[in-house]
Amino acid sequence: MDNLENIVYDDLNVGDTASYTRSLTEEELILFAAVSGDVNPVHLDPAFAANSMFKERIAHGMWSGSLISAALATVMPGPGTIYLEQSLNFKRPVKLDDTLTVKLTVASKDRRNRVTIDCVVTNQRNEEVVVGEAKVIAPTEKMSLPKPQLPRITIR
Repeated sequence: MDNLENIVYDDLNVGDTASYTRSLTEEELILFAAVSGDVNPVHLDPAFAANSMFKERIAHGMWSGSLISAALATVMPGPGTIYLEQSLNFKRPVKLDDTLTVKLTVASKDRRNRVTIDCVVTNQRNEEVVVGEAKVIAPTEKMSLPKPQLPRITIR
């Protein structure tokens, strides 16, 4: 079983980086629509999407944003992080089977354990799809705990 470990405020340095990678499957696209309630046909209906400016279905922008959240919560700073703020600039669409990599870079450390983190999300062609900045409260106590196992959810 994998463990989740955090990086505490005192151990974070400006310039530190971390990454998180995930691919968008058909099933995850549909599950994200179900969980978020965003059933825009550009995400779900191939015929509708074919007539859109993208010419095919695209991912929800916030799916990419959720990968930033996952990276902050599980990689850097990791468990115990409190998310305060996020800016996002969507640069290009994410399509089915794209593999996205979130790169986090510590931009500044502020008082009261606040950390500003630059966030860049790229696809498998190293094209930027999302850029932004997160503000978090970094944990102050070191943790290592088992990664929770999620149930397998399938689409009927």
